[in-house]
Amino acid sequence: MNNITQIIGTSIVQAFQELKANKLRTFLSLLGITIGIFCIIAVLTVLDSLKNNIQKEMSSLGSDVLYIGRWPWMDDGGEYKWWEYWRRPGMTPQEVKAIATQVPDVATTTLCLNTRRMTLKRNDMEVTSITGYAVLEGFDKIQNIEIATGRYLNAAELDGAVNSVVLGDEVYNGLFTGNVSPLGKSINFLGRKFIVIGVMKKVGENMAGFDFDNAVIFPYYMAASLVDARSLSYDPLLAVKAASGKDLDEVKYEVEGVLRRVRKVRPGQADDFAINQLSQVSQRLNMVFGTIDIIAWVIGGFSLIVGAFGIANIMFVTVKERTKIIGLKKAIGARRSSIMWEFLLEAIVLCLLGGAIGILLVVLISFLLTYAFGFQVVLSVSNFFIGIFVSIFVGVLSGLIPARSASRLDPVVAIRTN
Repeated sequence: MNNITQIIGTSIVQAFQELKANKLRTFLSLLGITIGIFCIIAVLTVLDSLKNNIQKEMSSLGSDVLYIGRWPWMDDGGEYKWWEYWRRPGMTPQEVKAIATQVPDVATTTLCLNTRRMTLKRNDMEVTSITGYAVLEGFDKIQNIEIATGRYLNAAELDGAVNSVVLGDEVYNGLFTGNVSPLGKSINFLGRKFIVIGVMKKVGENMAGFDFDNAVIFPYYMAASLVDARSLSYDPLLAVKAASGKDLDEVKYEVEGVLRRVRKVRPGQADDFAINQLSQVSQRLNMVFGTIDIIAWVIGGFSLIVGAFGIANIMFVTVKERTKIIGLKKAIGARRSSIMWEFLLEAIVLCLLGGAIGILLVVLISFLLTYAFGFQVVLSVSNFFIGIFVSIFVGVLSGLIPARSASRLDPVVAIRTN
């Protein structure tokens, strides 16, 4: 045990002595290991962070929600038949009522009509390219609308064609300057005057495609009185939230049956609507992440190969420089295995040093992304262990042949070497 500890200690000391004596040569050799470990661990860390952020967003949006409209989110591996989807009839309040009354496992059902690229005006202030979400009751329960100032639309406003509106954060900042309260003030869009009753908190765009910061929310029936909601120019989105504890696939099957009856789709005919859910996006993203993961390992692998050759070169030079010392050690009784382990461990220590620098760079960049850019990075201990294991593996590969050649030196010939 003491002999093993002594070999390890000696290898570590000699590795740092090599680094100190030949700084540039050793640094350049370690650079390949550092880049390789950095590429692998950085990509794994970013992917883990993206997955974690997606899971958080899915839980906030609700993984138990169905989004129904003309357009499927995914192509199911075949041709995306946009020309057929475009001609489908849009969703209506009648279908919302049918699902709410005929599907017992549904907690909330709502409808959202998107009116895009609107221009909103208030006195001499104007904002453009704003999305309007004209909704029925229950929309705030599915999308978790948070109000910063004022209130959300009440049931009476949502059931009637009233001119109340809730503003997104960016819309509010574009129309109101300073600390002016927007509540009770009027704004104009779609050729009609609307009264502001609330402002939403800043949240950014979510996975379902809703960007509430650059949007306004107002009653569906008001929008239906101003635009042709049944036109092919609009695609009302029907959202269905399953009751707590209910299986979403079963709810999806029941909802599909109700919609086929209401829309008079004959048996054997394909649905004239698309039922989407966030898990579809998550599954597709996992496939993309898997591809990126493979690419990272390939890029990192090439860097590690270059680094391994660099470490092997250092070890061959080191063996040559210490030939006399090796001969003396063998002459006084050092075993071949001891000589071999000494050089092998030195190669592993050098690779671990390069890997540690790569991991440290990942940590520093992670803190930068988290605190400077607001991207929440997940630092996984398992990824760090992967980096350490890969460094050890590369150290073994790059140091095995030089260590073996050192252990096979003839002591007499080694002592006489100049």
